[in-house]
Amino acid sequence: MTQLQDRVAIITGAARGMGAATARCFAAAGAKVVLADVLDAEGEALAGEIGAAASYRHHDVADEDSWRQLVADTLRCHGRIDVLVNNAGILMYEALVNTDKAAFEKVLSINLTGTFLGIKTVAPAMIARGTGSIINISSSDGLRGANSLSAYCASKWGIRGLTKVAALELGHQGVRVNSVHPGGINTPMINTAAQSVEEMNLRFLNIPLQRVGLPEDVARVSLFLAGDDASFMCGAELAVDGGAVAGVYYQGLPGTPDA
Repeated sequence: MTQLQDRVAIITGAARGMGAATARCFAAAGAKVVLADVLDAEGEALAGEIGAAASYRHHDVADEDSWRQLVADTLRCHGRIDVLVNNAGILMYEALVNTDKAAFEKVLSINLTGTFLGIKTVAPAMIARGTGSIINISSSDGLRGANSLSAYCASKWGIRGLTKVAALELGHQGVRVNSVHPGGINTPMINTAAQSVEEMNLRFLNIPLQRVGLPEDVARVSLFLAGDDASFMCGAELAVDGGAVAGVYYQGLPGTPDA
């Protein structure tokens, strides 16, 4: 694969999960990948695994100065930024009425403000060259609601709206902005008990594809959006969720998986 030959991509939350899978996928497609995360040991290990095409930078997505430094370092090392994947995020389960204000704001600061700062800081370098692709990782919970996820849903719906605004403001300057909406992906964020893929699959028998998603499933969609095959896509939202947001099954009626 050479879809991203010699292009430079910044990937946040790249030390593990979907970010790590995206870094491997982009590097295999010819890109130079800058891995940004706060998990230094895991990030450094991944950069070492990928090899010369990868470098790691400690980066707090909620800190604007950290973004400025990351962009400056990337431009100094590579001279350009072609792709930004705003992937970093956290998850918190709690009933809405029991959710602490500080905890709610922490989720928004990383998931939503971090995405805003990424777009704001990286876009000028792309605009200067008249080309670029920004991929914002939202969630299937940015397309619907979910109990116990008030902060997470708010942040992911916010990313969806922010993507539309950025697409309008940046598209005519050569920068494409799209959102990806994963659902039920087997990553450390949702699989805290480190269950096997087979065990996780049992939790997803109520969706059309009847399996948990893999980080690579999302990485390949991001690869598509980053490359020239998606050159006429801007402001789009792609669900990568096994069909979860397509609708619900009415049990006992024809058309269910066990019918």
